[in-house]
Amino acid sequence: MPWPEPVTLRAAGATLEPLAPRHHDDLVEAVKDGELWNLWYTAIPEPGKMSAEIDRRLSLQKAGSMLPFAVIDAAGGKAVGMTTYMNIDAANRRVEIGSTWYRKSTQRTAINTQCKLVLLTHAFEALGCIAVEFRTHFFNQQSRRGIERLGAKLDGILRSHQVAPNGTLRDTCVYSIVAAEWPTVKAHLTFQLSKPRD
Repeated sequence: MPWPEPVTLRAAGATLEPLAPRHHDDLVEAVKDGELWNLWYTAIPEPGKMSAEIDRRLSLQKAGSMLPFAVIDAAGGKAVGMTTYMNIDAANRRVEIGSTWYRKSTQRTAINTQCKLVLLTHAFEALGCIAVEFRTHFFNQQSRRGIERLGAKLDGILRSHQVAPNGTLRDTCVYSIVAAEWPTVKAHLTFQLSKPRD
């Protein structure tokens, strides 16, 4: 039996559904909002490569290393991005939350925090994870600030960790939340989501 098993997770403003080919058209529309594939420091598929990206994520799911989700906006009922549990380490009960992107109009809304809260809650409270990781490019300042706002701590920087699609070398910032920190992080995120947004 796979760990973790596919599951639908519900947040206040969005639903995380197991990724499926039926999400393709919404995701193509979403990625065009902001032409996200042009961000050099992250890997977001071009519209014409969305089908291949869905297939890639689903094949990693079959291999047991990823559990991909489509993020469905509760207001519009359409997929506005993707997120995953990845680099799954079942033996050590660790997952990474990553390969996440949202259409530009959804960025800086409460949806990302809501989704991270339900993913973290499921990881720690249903799956019994001992730690949850986040990784991002050293130069992806928006992502780094977002991860730090969640309450994750920087474990370190993997220098020259990967070759990016444009041939540059990626320094990867590795963050984590460990099980002992989860009650405090959960209280923090719940409080942040209860505050009125500007």
